[in-house]
Amino acid sequence: MTKLPDHICIVGGGTAGWLAALMLQDTAKRSGQTPRLTVVESSKIGTIGVGEGTTAVFRQMLQHLGIDELAFIRETGATIKFGIRHQDWRTVGHCYDGPIDDIAQIAGHGLDDYAVASGRSVTDAHLFQYLIKRNRSPFAQKGDHFVPAGPYHHAYHFDQARAGQFLRAQAGDVAVIDNQVIGVNTGTVGITGLVLESGQTVEADFFLDCTGFRRALIGSLGADWVSYADVLPVNRAMPFWIDISEDEEIPPVTLAHAQRAGWMWKVPTQERYGCGYVYSDAHITPDQAKAEIEETLGHPIEPRNDIKINAGRLAAPWVGNCVAIGLASSFLEPLEATSIHGTIVQLMWLSQMIGTPKGPSRYNKAHVQQVDDFRDFIRFHYVSERRDSPFWSDVAANHPQKITERLTQWRSALPKRADFPFVPMDVPHVQEQLYTPVLDGLGLFDRETIKAKLSTNPKRRAQLRKTHATLLSEYARAAGRCIPHRAFLNSLKQEAVS
Repeated sequence: MTKLPDHICIVGGGTAGWLAALMLQDTAKRSGQTPRLTVVESSKIGTIGVGEGTTAVFRQMLQHLGIDELAFIRETGATIKFGIRHQDWRTVGHCYDGPIDDIAQIAGHGLDDYAVASGRSVTDAHLFQYLIKRNRSPFAQKGDHFVPAGPYHHAYHFDQARAGQFLRAQAGDVAVIDNQVIGVNTGTVGITGLVLESGQTVEADFFLDCTGFRRALIGSLGADWVSYADVLPVNRAMPFWIDISEDEEIPPVTLAHAQRAGWMWKVPTQERYGCGYVYSDAHITPDQAKAEIEETLGHPIEPRNDIKINAGRLAAPWVGNCVAIGLASSFLEPLEATSIHGTIVQLMWLSQMIGTPKGPSRYNKAHVQQVDDFRDFIRFHYVSERRDSPFWSDVAANHPQKITERLTQWRSALPKRADFPFVPMDVPHVQEQLYTPVLDGLGLFDRETIKAKLSTNPKRRAQLRKTHATLLSEYARAAGRCIPHRAFLNSLKQEAVS
């Protein structure tokens, strides 16, 4: 059984810090332990708050912790997310979606092969694709109850600050200190205490660094940073907001819109779109980036910042008695919602590995695998036919060897689970269910070769054809019964008033 330290101090609130508190609290409750939990956060430190997307693991985490999903959506102004819409990545004018429902859970494997061989998009048989196209919620209304349209977990869009406040409200017996860490005392085991701006010293047995880019704790322990600058082509982000009118339907999908020197994200909350241009400053200046986005959108924007991206990860996020979590441990461009997903998975690993003899080495190895896999998945999105700007020409000329090898492997054979190394605890990860829509959307499969392979087994092909047609019919009907997304969100507000 995991033996939790007697006193755990989490530095940094926000989404990562309060997720850490809740998940460690849950681990303690389930194992019958009573450690002290202290969160040190400062009300003086703000957040940019321009929209965050999650993966389905966030919803699974809410359910595991017994948190009311509808209350979370209502109180944080969150919206539903079924996937990511990739606009202009393959060529200008081309668009494809990446729905996050894994149809293999229900229909088994092989449907993607059938779709490719038949000249269809692999997303055609996805329930979430129908819900995206129709701007629907994942629920139908039956009396005063919401009925799920299917068995798949959806994700969310939300404002990080409001999500952090909500999660904080769910924590029970957690001590909170509103202050800033200005010094870290260290000894042979790692951190012995934290010196706060108030002059107070906080001592604990174990520390979690959730301070984001500041890395206020782990930095004092000499943690090394491994840069991804040689793999990922963008290095700046310019966040901004766009208002949403009250009568505007809210798309249940993140938009990733490729530009001439990078791409723009557009994440809908109930009040506004959180947006940003992620770009390469080797190809355009900040002023040129702003002008390009305004040209794309057709109206002026007011950038909230212009952030230097130092993409990469810590070589070892667990040093001594301190673990860096979330943005303190790694940072990647926000293309596939890896940030909060990675944080939750890290906390799942930590909950199992803390207090065990090989915990630090196992955790650090898992972290390296996780973030390196995220990096490679993001890089796959840049395998484009575009050559309309210096940025896209330079990217095409410099694909890493691992990417080109995978492209050769998967051109004539769709990704399979066996192609990916085992992930500790078999947690949700970037595997074939996420790669396949991207590879298909970018036109990277050799359809004729895959068709020829499938034609050698007529019985199997006929079975897949029937299953595929059944899912198309069932999911079209299910989506038609679901409540429009905006109406669903409005109903939650009305429920709170009544």
